[in-house]
Amino acid sequence: MTFVKRPYQGTQKGPDVTESRTAAANVLADLRAGQLLDAAFERRTTTLDTRDRRWVQELVWGTLRTRSLLDAVLAERVRGGIAKLDVDVADLLRIGAYQLMSMDSVPPYAAIGQTVQLTKQRHGIGASKLANAVLRRIDRERDAIAPPVPVDPLDALAQEFSHPSWVVQRWAERWGLDGTRALLDANNAPASIVVRPYGMEREPLDGMLQTAGVDTHDVPLVPDSLRLSGSVALTELGAFKQGAFYVQDPAATLVAMYAHVPEGGTVADLCAAPGSKSLELARRAGLVIAADRNSARVDRMLQGFGRLDAERLQVIVADATQPALAPVDAVLVDVPCTGTGTFRRHPDARWRLRVSDFAVLGALQKKILRSAATLVKPGGLLVYSTCSLELEENDDQVRAFLDAHPEFSLEPPPAGTVPAEVLDGDVLRVLPHVHGFDGSYAARLRRAA
Repeated sequence: MTFVKRPYQGTQKGPDVTESRTAAANVLADLRAGQLLDAAFERRTTTLDTRDRRWVQELVWGTLRTRSLLDAVLAERVRGGIAKLDVDVADLLRIGAYQLMSMDSVPPYAAIGQTVQLTKQRHGIGASKLANAVLRRIDRERDAIAPPVPVDPLDALAQEFSHPSWVVQRWAERWGLDGTRALLDANNAPASIVVRPYGMEREPLDGMLQTAGVDTHDVPLVPDSLRLSGSVALTELGAFKQGAFYVQDPAATLVAMYAHVPEGGTVADLCAAPGSKSLELARRAGLVIAADRNSARVDRMLQGFGRLDAERLQVIVADATQPALAPVDAVLVDVPCTGTGTFRRHPDARWRLRVSDFAVLGALQKKILRSAATLVKPGGLLVYSTCSLELEENDDQVRAFLDAHPEFSLEPPPAGTVPAEVLDGDVLRVLPHVHGFDGSYAARLRRAA
């Protein structure tokens, strides 16, 4: 897997290691400590300029997307195997190997020398000698590198596309070998930046972006959105500063469109942060109560709404499992989930996922859905959604809820609300390898009048 090549190595931090490479190593260390990729990246790159940040992102995201392949290459060149190494040393070898194998713009001497010096700083001379020997061997042999392919075809897919084998196994049972290969390939493609106009129509926003030198493209199935290509520093654009758009993957836009909340009604979005679905709901609703239990996320949501000068939105701190709200016309619960539909955007999530997460998150989803139902007025609407591909978190949750709550029934949106391509019976189902977006699921549940 290769990325766009740029003749750039990062800004030097003193005579030794670039600040960019130090930031990349620290981001990977934060991931091992349980932090999320986006948050770790933002925290570790605050002192870097825009170009440095893009370089770190390319390195870290690329390393995570190809980790299994990198490990297969390193395993043949580390005595005793990579599993016996200190976990930080293993990550340093991965980012060094990724530069050598997939970032042609980085000279080999820089990839090797910088990684060796960084390893020496963090782990001493012995570890640095190991890094030097391993990376120099990869450099010598990289034109002929072909790690052994596992005999089992599913293990071979897991290595080729760098996903956990147990995840590949469960997807193959559902979509077959070819469908799973297509999904894995989609997960390793960098996610596009897609924006939605706010306070203006699509055409004026398109003109503003093109005047600023940004290439824009149509978005299939979501005609009001714009896909941006190339290296775009969003926060530096005049249209961003003027609040003319917000970023939203089409999968999320389709959830809000599918919800089709009552025109002029009051809607509660109980798991609202970062807030883009609330903005979409407010296009139809008279008032959207955007709630989240995390006060820091609520603060960021307020900042985003403030930049847009957003209307018909009320932001509160509230726990979706115990929402202290009066009944409303419609409730959206975009519940916490495994996020298997967003692996292309969050490549760390594939390595963080555990089998036990389905039970833990499933219990939370059930609790949130049950609590949300109490806020729906008679005749009102409850919309359940996830960014997961998994049946346990989607169809099974809805089926169990309907069995326990006969006053609710599954109801499709009005004809033409969303393209037929994303409807699976009465529910919304967006798949990365079919539609080219993040994955999402939603079900509209109507309460009897």
